[in-house]
Amino acid sequence: MSPLAFILLSMVLFGASPPFAKLLGEDIDPVALAGLLYLGVFAGMGLYYAAASALGAGSRRAGLSLRRADVPWLAGATVVGGIVAPIALMSGLRLITGFAASLLLNLEGVATALIASALFREHTPGRVWAALAFMTAGGALLAWDPATGRVSLAGPLLLVVTGACWGLDNNLTRHISDRDPFQIAMVKGLVAGSFSLSLALALGSSLPAPREAVLALVLGAVSYGASIVFFVKALQGMGASRAGAFFALGPFVGALASLVVLRERLGWVMLPAAALMAVGSALIVLERHSHTHAHEAVTHTHEHAHDDMHHGHPHEATPEGTHTHEHTHEAAEHEHAHWPDTHHRHRHVDK
Repeated sequence: MSPLAFILLSMVLFGASPPFAKLLGEDIDPVALAGLLYLGVFAGMGLYYAAASALGAGSRRAGLSLRRADVPWLAGATVVGGIVAPIALMSGLRLITGFAASLLLNLEGVATALIASALFREHTPGRVWAALAFMTAGGALLAWDPATGRVSLAGPLLLVVTGACWGLDNNLTRHISDRDPFQIAMVKGLVAGSFSLSLALALGSSLPAPREAVLALVLGAVSYGASIVFFVKALQGMGASRAGAFFALGPFVGALASLVVLRERLGWVMLPAAALMAVGSALIVLERHSHTHAHEAVTHTHEHAHDDMHHGHPHEATPEGTHTHEHTHEAAEHEHAHWPDTHHRHRHVDK
């Protein structure tokens, strides 16, 4: 599958989650709900991992296992993306509508691109910045209540914190995106879920009823677990800023789901806000990047197929589909459309 297919699957699965989380949040403490969602990630990915291993399908991922050098990146991603962000999101969902919360999650794309450019020197052209400006303007509208003329900041600010944390999470995870995405999801799910649920109990919250707990676990496994796996695969193929920007389409799925699941009414301010974010998303989807660039010789291990110009290395028998092994890329210089993926994290003269 292509990086674009992975990111679309990821954003649909995650984008549909806010209205369902808002419903569960009526009966479950926000911190406990965040913990259950991420324990659901661990349970769901663990079951898949066990089934794949039993069928012999897990052997080809042996070379992708996490290593000691990956611990700092994974630990940082787990803290900001698995603990802080979901707690902020579940708390914010109690203060604003599911529709507004879904659209505000577009700010994750803003944060991802800002951090990718400022801290990790990932190339981000003007078209992407223009798109992110439209999304920011749409987010600002969602904080305004036209009925009272007041700006309600508590809920939107919690969503801003959520987007900032997941933006940092995306950039940290990019550094280990060549590793097994199922292992990454399982570790994040177990550590983050256990911590948040323990914190909720320590703060005096009680465990939810079995039915609500199971629903939270299922939602976490599907909307968070599978989404994380697809997102990691997309990071490998398009880089953090593009993946985060494409992911900004997901909130529109959540906004539509809120209208159906929560039966929320649309205030007039929601329409221009959604339009601004739609323009920003369109600019990103249509962005193209091509120029002559040089590749240095490198030897590394990651999952790949032989259907592109970067993986023409020889095999005794060329395998079909994706496979994993150590391989060498010879130095080369050429021109083609590309994203800042695993093989295209070069510098640009306009940076």
